[in-house]
Amino acid sequence: MARFRPRSSSTATAASGSMGSSPALIEFSSPSATAARLADLMQCAIERAIAAQGLASIALSGGATPSLLYRALAARGIDWPNVAATLVDERFVPPSASGSNEAFLRSTFLQGAAGRSRFVGLWSEAGSLEGAAAEADARVRSLVRPFDAVVLGMGLDGHTASWFPQADGLNAALAADAPLVVPVRAKKSEVTGDHTERLTLSLRAVADARLVILLLAGAEKRAAFEKFSGAGPVEEAPVRAILAVRPDLWACWAP
Repeated sequence: MARFRPRSSSTATAASGSMGSSPALIEFSSPSATAARLADLMQCAIERAIAAQGLASIALSGGATPSLLYRALAARGIDWPNVAATLVDERFVPPSASGSNEAFLRSTFLQGAAGRSRFVGLWSEAGSLEGAAAEADARVRSLVRPFDAVVLGMGLDGHTASWFPQADGLNAALAADAPLVVPVRAKKSEVTGDHTERLTLSLRAVADARLVILLLAGAEKRAAFEKFSGAGPVEEAPVRAILAVRPDLWACWAP
């Protein structure tokens, strides 16, 4: 079985805008085929971790694209009580609010036997975004790391996680010495909507994961991936940061 290791490049290299080789796009015939294959891959990563250390940890993104994957993974016969799951990023809204990634994950992944896994959310009732980030960072630090699998998405604006172009906090999120969870204030756009205050895993937290998946669907996302895989400023397309330091990530696309 392939071993998933970060390349030797530092996160500082990615943040500077330097690009190494980029991952090749892996094409699937349909979203359901993508979900089935990646559920296999994640199950192997999780079970390998449990066999080695008794516990596994994963970080999952929100958005419509990964819902089939999460449902497929949740149906697998995994030792779920020994799995911890957290979010890659979250809007600074409670789980009851529209747009909550936690609510999305509870409706798609934390169902049935998978609901017995330990879920660690990012949102809290802290009085400020910075306070919530500090609390979330402490919770994520309690998980076994590096993550055994991380699922990312990508926006047409070139963001992944909540690393938005030109966002307040982007440089901190991409710094080599960043906390595991950082606060970000994005510039309002069609992509962000009204929820510009975000909590996100840092590049450091994502880049050392044993398995990193970038999940894409549709012609527009394919064109965007091809565009952002090329050289260019990271601050204009922050997905370039993870592409630079993890050319071994699984960039998976379906029509």
